[in-house]
Amino acid sequence: MGETLRKRLMQSRFESEHHEAMLSLLVAASAIRESLDRVCGEHAITRGQYNVLRILQANPAGFSRGEIARRLVERSPDVTRLIDRLEQRGLIERRESEQDRRLSLARITRKGHDLLEEMEPDVQAVEARLASLMSADEAAELTRLCERIFARDGNNQTQEHSLEVSGGGGCA
Repeated sequence: MGETLRKRLMQSRFESEHHEAMLSLLVAASAIRESLDRVCGEHAITRGQYNVLRILQANPAGFSRGEIARRLVERSPDVTRLIDRLEQRGLIERRESEQDRRLSLARITRKGHDLLEEMEPDVQAVEARLASLMSADEAAELTRLCERIFARDGNNQTQEHSLEVSGGGGCA
């Protein structure tokens, strides 16, 4: 079915349609990540840092480190380091929570907003490239199918139908 994938991976056949779908998803995600990496690199920022700034932009009051970690597109084991680097560059600031002094909240600064505004045309160009490859209905269908894969319950715990496997195996 996927001639482009076969050529890209230099592979003549796949174990199953599901194996081919999994590899297609991985290759497509990699292509999008590479495009976003280029955009972020042009602005001296990482995708993870960009993601944190976008999260903080949505809430002027700021978020705790734990809340930022829950909202990340790609999970990061070291959210503190992401926040530290953004703070060092003056893109965010941290302050003590008024409700709980043990908690610090990160807020985006004017400089952080300015950087996101500067990046927006380049990020929109990546999205426009995707839009040129599929219709809105196809994008909605892709979203629906992807959501089936990463569906989570209300506690953000992987459901019993997750893709986690016990034991070795599963590598592409």
